[in-house]
Amino acid sequence: MTDVAVFRATGAGVAAAVAAHEAGARVALVEPTDRIGGMVSGGLSWTDVGDERVLRGFARRFYDVATYFPEPHVAEEILTSMLDGIDAVHALPDAAVYVDASYEGDLLAARGVPYAVGRESCDLYGERWAGRQPAYRPSKHNFDVLLSPFREDGSLLPHVVDDPEERLGEGDGALMAYGFRVCLTHHDPIPFDEPDGYDPAEFELLDRYRAARPDAPLMGLVRDLVPNGKCDVNSIGPFSLNVLDGSNRDYLDGDREGVRAHHLEYTKRFLFHVSPPGWGLAPDEGWPHQLYVREGRRMQGAYVLTEHDLLEARPHEDVVAFGSYNIDIREVVRTWRLLPEFTPLPAVFNEGYLSVPVPPYPIPYRCLTPNREDATDLLVPVALSASHVAYSSVRMEPTWMMLGEAAGAAAAQAARRCIAVQDVDLEAL
Repeated sequence: MTDVAVFRATGAGVAAAVAAHEAGARVALVEPTDRIGGMVSGGLSWTDVGDERVLRGFARRFYDVATYFPEPHVAEEILTSMLDGIDAVHALPDAAVYVDASYEGDLLAARGVPYAVGRESCDLYGERWAGRQPAYRPSKHNFDVLLSPFREDGSLLPHVVDDPEERLGEGDGALMAYGFRVCLTHHDPIPFDEPDGYDPAEFELLDRYRAARPDAPLMGLVRDLVPNGKCDVNSIGPFSLNVLDGSNRDYLDGDREGVRAHHLEYTKRFLFHVSPPGWGLAPDEGWPHQLYVREGRRMQGAYVLTEHDLLEARPHEDVVAFGSYNIDIREVVRTWRLLPEFTPLPAVFNEGYLSVPVPPYPIPYRCLTPNREDATDLLVPVALSASHVAYSSVRMEPTWMMLGEAAGAAAAQAARRCIAVQDVDLEAL
């Protein structure tokens, strides 16, 4: 039996394992795959931080070495080197305390700990920014020209979901879009080959947009954004690497490999269709190993962090880290609306995106702990207890690393003292 078992080697998982090991615990880091780092090594090179002053501990140590835009394979090498002396295993062992560092919240679900998924209504926590959003909100992730969602025969174009009702503020359980963040390069790139199943008609909407806005940037390609002529391609623009068909709803409790394959195949077809001149896959990176699961389950724990904790920076006596990035809810679905002022005119929009600035805000330890009646030997730094709105800010890798470090230190203390995770010495933590 080990002292602390950390489930999944995400950035937060590595931080938790290192913190528990440095506190003297016997640690097992459980990673079913052969890759370390999750999104930190899976394509997320340009890291959203917020206010750099809040970074402490493991996160500061990592980014001082890696900088905020490490090449994916370099990030994996750094994280692996930080695991010196820690056993990596593929199966979950018996342990005194467990840390669920998965994006999905798989361990907490397996333990029967209550959780939430997707968007709640505005009424649940009295949050202004909760629930469904206006599809036509202007942003760099939305269409800035009016494009019909229909083909000439009246059928919907590919990649447009038939959901024309607003229902603002309603909770619908929907998730922010998933996708693959791909590391491209203009130094000796690997050209994009035509993938199986490619049909240019799939991207008729994209072609209409590019015809209407020929100068609009696609994908956010920036030369030398990442060292060695690379660029971390994110979801910039109204048509991007984000898959906006709602298929990610089938990921958590459905066919994960099927959803992952669906997203990767789309990514290959999209990049081949766009074929940015002079760009291609980086030979030393290839296709990313990690699907960008922006959100999965969220524990319903001892304290639920909400929009009010962020915007008002509410104080807490058990603070273990600070968040600081915007409330950043990414697009959920590409759909259409009938605009009455245009007699009437149907137009395509991306629904769900929201960005609201926040001050640096404290995150209490109670967000990492289940309610005592649900579990006393489990800590959850990634799928932590938060509303959908609050989670959209917390979900940044540097923040998760700090929370992972706190969870690892708390787990080591709980294991050493043979106490519940809810009873750790907070001053010592």
